[in-house]
Amino acid sequence: MLVSAVTLGCALLLGQVEGPEAPEAQVEAPVETPVEPTPPATPEPEPWDFQMAVPNASSPQQPQDGQVRCLALPPTPAVPSGAWRARCDDVKKECLVSPAHELDSEGHEKDQPLQRVDWCVPHLMPTETVRQYRLVPAIAEAPPGWYRDERGRVLQYNFDLHRRVYVGGAWAPRWLRETGRLDQRVRVDFGVDLEWPGDSDRLHRMTLLDTELYLGDAASYDATLLRYDFRSQNDAPLFRVTTFYGRPRRFDIYANLGFWMEVLHGELVRRENEHADFLTVAATQVTLDLWHSSDLVSYVRVRTGPALERDRTNGFFTLVPAAALEGDFTLDRDGFHHVRFGAEAQKVLLAQAVEGRPLRPERLRLRAGYEFIALAINDQPVSVTLDGRGTWRDDVANAPAGWEWSAQAGLRFSMWAPARRTAPEASPGKG
Repeated sequence: MLVSAVTLGCALLLGQVEGPEAPEAQVEAPVETPVEPTPPATPEPEPWDFQMAVPNASSPQQPQDGQVRCLALPPTPAVPSGAWRARCDDVKKECLVSPAHELDSEGHEKDQPLQRVDWCVPHLMPTETVRQYRLVPAIAEAPPGWYRDERGRVLQYNFDLHRRVYVGGAWAPRWLRETGRLDQRVRVDFGVDLEWPGDSDRLHRMTLLDTELYLGDAASYDATLLRYDFRSQNDAPLFRVTTFYGRPRRFDIYANLGFWMEVLHGELVRRENEHADFLTVAATQVTLDLWHSSDLVSYVRVRTGPALERDRTNGFFTLVPAAALEGDFTLDRDGFHHVRFGAEAQKVLLAQAVEGRPLRPERLRLRAGYEFIALAINDQPVSVTLDGRGTWRDDVANAPAGWEWSAQAGLRFSMWAPARRTAPEASPGKG
């Protein structure tokens, strides 16, 4: 019994004995990916607390040439937008800087951008580059014939009254010497003046719708649809005159010829209770300059030639040769003062006999005038006109032949009167 129990216990012990363990599989460690080093953080630029000053009356003016650059500067109480424009000298590292908008009377920025300036190039100078330049407050540039003040406002100070559209009025009384009568009249005038240079030192002028209406006693009119002329400068002398008194000297005589014409010139004449209506269909004349300025604008000349005229009152055509001496002077650089004068004689030929007047009537016209610019409204000049006129004629049937005199004074408003072609560039402090 005991032996059986021992034998059973041993068998149980032997069954619980485990076999040799299998070797464990080795687990490989994961391969680590190399991590690139993080670059050091770029330090933030220090804030730019630069305060750009606005220009004053003594500030320099930006030049006309060169590129205009847009700048964005730190806002200031005067220019909160920070919008500026600059012309820079990259060699000197200096910029002439002006606000991009006009300033009010207290020197603060308005919403109105600068007028008559070149466009600035945006995004051309980053802040880092701007900080390397010396910034000088300046007044923005102005076109030739224009002036800009320290507030950025622009105004025109140079005018060409030979290129304009004008309208005006004047008090124009007339005195008839033969009858001693004084006519109270007013004049309304308007027209278009054009002028342009041509080739070979030639200057062209044209007037359209040159009209004068006289209202009041003895109402009348004088109107021309088109008037054109050109003058030229001949560099080759027509005659070379040499004198031999003492040292030989040579004098050159030039023939600066030109051309003048009128198309459809109408005139209504009233004397006492009589009137006459004339229409010049066309007139052509040759001109000779006795003197002219270097730019051909001012001159003294003579002109002569024929005209075909229609006597509308009596219903026939006539031939009217004429000769004139006339001058036109622009007295100053900026075109503010003008003097004009003229004397013209006409003879009416091939006319039919008309009772109460000669067979070959004559006319003589004298005129002298002065015009000066008094002020400008929206850069359009308002001028004062003063002139005196005298006319002798005997072509009005049944009216006394003799002189009539007129003194006229008025105002003229000129639209589209650009700066003269010889206008200089303006600078602050123009006198």
